Amino acid sequence: MNIGLLNERVCFQKNTVVVDDIGNHSHEWADFYECACTIGGESLKKMEQDEEAVTLDVSEMTVTIRYCLIASVINTKEFRVRFHDDIYNIIAVDHMNFKKQALKFRCRKETYDNDTTE
Repeated sequence: MNIGLLNERVCFQKNTVVVDDIGNHSHEWADFYECACTIGGESLKKMEQDEEAVTLDVSEMTVTIRYCLIASVINTKEFRVRFHDDIYNIIAVDHMNFKKQALKFRCRKETYDNDTTE
């Protein structure tokens, strides 16, 4: 892996459950791991929603990082990516033939951000 191509920074966030003083449970996104990465495969797709008859611009990209034990636990259910103050949902994780050199994440830009804590 050419480390000169790792010219951007991303932050992986984990969805955690927070309990307040009276026992209420709520979900919150907390920073999990920040590292250098290569951004690739940027594409813009137009998708149409049937219910609202609205056409949305959906951005997709790939994020490639160096392999480490912390990043190896990142999955599509509990994690998301923050890149340049935009939020991307992780669609797929590629372990690159399990050679433990790099991890590639396919991501889609979140169209609605319901998180009011940021």
